[in-house]
Amino acid sequence: MSYVHAKKIADIAQAPDARKAIQKAAGDLSDIEVLFNHVLVGIYFRPEKTAGGIIRPADNVKEDQFQGKCGLVLKKGPMAFVDDDTNQFHGQNVSVGDWIVFRVGDGWSITVNDTPCRLLEDTNVRMKIGNPLTVL
Repeated sequence: MSYVHAKKIADIAQAPDARKAIQKAAGDLSDIEVLFNHVLVGIYFRPEKTAGGIIRPADNVKEDQFQGKCGLVLKKGPMAFVDDDTNQFHGQNVSVGDWIVFRVGDGWSITVNDTPCRLLEDTNVRMKIGNPLTVL
């Protein structure tokens, strides 16, 4: 793991506003085009300090990259959440900036601008939530 990659993880875990921290870490995504029905999601890293005041070890914080179940929608493909012969979404959709929940094994783990992300198919988005701490 590069220094920049590790620093971005620490910055996200320590940020008072995780949404802004993930967006800042991911940087300019204008040269990235998400295709088909895929959704690019920035991984949420739980705070370094728990609500009870316990400081999580750095290795535990980094583990969210692989075991995290929540993330921020960064980009969507043009066919994401569009009804077709196979899938009917009944108006359900997510937008860039929404917090979503997904199964750990779903999607492709990638790094975008040294920021841990997942590329999911729209059907692998399980929930939309208001606060990422809702799901641990």
